[in-house]
Amino acid sequence: MNQLAALQGSITPIVTPFRNGAVDYETYARLVDWQIANGGHGVLVNGTTAEPSSLTVSERNRLVDVAIEAAAGRVPVLAATGSQSLADTLELTAHADKAAVAGLLVVTPYYIRPPQRGLVEYYAEVAARTDRPVLIYHIPGRAAVSMDLSTVKAIKERAPNLVGMKHAVNDMGFVTHMLDAFGPDWRVFVGLEELSFPMLAVGACGLMNAVGNLAPRKVAQLCEAVERGDLEAGRKLHFDLFELNLSVFFDTNPIPIKYMMKRMGLLPTNEHRLPMVCATPELEKRLDGVLERAGLI
Repeated sequence: MNQLAALQGSITPIVTPFRNGAVDYETYARLVDWQIANGGHGVLVNGTTAEPSSLTVSERNRLVDVAIEAAAGRVPVLAATGSQSLADTLELTAHADKAAVAGLLVVTPYYIRPPQRGLVEYYAEVAARTDRPVLIYHIPGRAAVSMDLSTVKAIKERAPNLVGMKHAVNDMGFVTHMLDAFGPDWRVFVGLEELSFPMLAVGACGLMNAVGNLAPRKVAQLCEAVERGDLEAGRKLHFDLFELNLSVFFDTNPIPIKYMMKRMGLLPTNEHRLPMVCATPELEKRLDGVLERAGLI
């Protein structure tokens, strides 16, 4: 239960800063510190917003170490350790386990589109390598594979340390089905910004949203409002964040996020690795308007 208590609230998937093609670990450490100073409840290393598929295993492992050092025990640090390869996933998981992260987020293996029985075996194998809490990262739009409730149940039977899911798909009903099947201690993190408030109201325990890179305090306040039962305050924050939430998906995430962070002075450069590219001039102008209306520039 002590482990589960750490897995709640706004846990921001931090972007990966690049400088001249290399990972900028110094800026990354500053971003972790900025998150904590501005009300974030935790940080997620190597989430989708971090462009992990463009990183090497060693780069991903070093980002975990940098985050642990920068957080210095002030908030939980979770690591996304999933890859398309079981071998890479196990290597990433072993490193994060040794680094003493608060939990592991493992994405459904992407591109290969495994059958449901393959997912059961995969997660059972990964979870058996660690005693730390494991969460499934369910993001069919990116991974091209969806997971049904019977599969989650089968994994849970094989892996007692499976404690929840980051749910990044427009399916509110699945959240209710999971909480009904596994009880209120099942950790559901919202992965789609505009569904944050309604999923929290149903019983999700927190958010892992890219927009936390821009407005960590307001996103954290949304979690806190729903947790204390103040739905009126939560609803207001939902609408306060609405345009900012939408802007995340004006182009492929994190293209808009990185441009806006550069405009806010959080990133010294707006840089991606191919095939990701920077925002177009037209998108930059659109995002400037969003930032101005949000009071962020």
